Amino acid sequence: MSAGLKLLLDLGPLVVFFGAYFAGQIYIATGAFMVATVAAISVYWIKTRHIPANQLITLAIVLIFGGLTLWLHDDRFIKMKPTMIYALFAAILFGGLLTGRPFLKLVFEAAFPPMVDRGWRLLTIRWACLFAALAVLNEIVWRNFSEEFWVSFKLFGFLPLTMVFAMAQIPLMNRYAIQEKPADEA
Repeated sequence: MSAGLKLLLDLGPLVVFFGAYFAGQIYIATGAFMVATVAAISVYWIKTRHIPANQLITLAIVLIFGGLTLWLHDDRFIKMKPTMIYALFAAILFGGLLTGRPFLKLVFEAAFPPMVDRGWRLLTIRWACLFAALAVLNEIVWRNFSEEFWVSFKLFGFLPLTMVFAMAQIPLMNRYAIQEKPADEA
């Protein structure tokens, strides 16, 4: 799958959510988000015959919390969805570290340059801490600010924070990268 299509499938449902929210309201945005997430996962399956675990977890939480939002007509559920996803990812990463299974390595090893195990552990700790912090931050924002501020913060706060964080990990990845020996030294 091309990088452009993967990015579209990863970010497309969020773009649909924000567009629907600013054109309508939270309940319309929630339904549109659920449909867009199912569509994105379906395209993922059609193209690769595989759905990554993080995508399945996200799909389940989107459908559960989105469904509760629409069924109970209570927007608190969709506002808690990011907290649940971030907290679950943090718990999975920390749990993997405790059991000696660096899940970040298992999921992203093919996408990232090869690194020594210490690099994977440090990267996993950093991502787990980020997810835990984002879970707490989401709770603070949705509970203490307006719905419109929360939606805007999801777009202009969480996404840029995550992108800046990811880019800030490049030096760590370079520092612990496995250096390949030139062919004449092998």
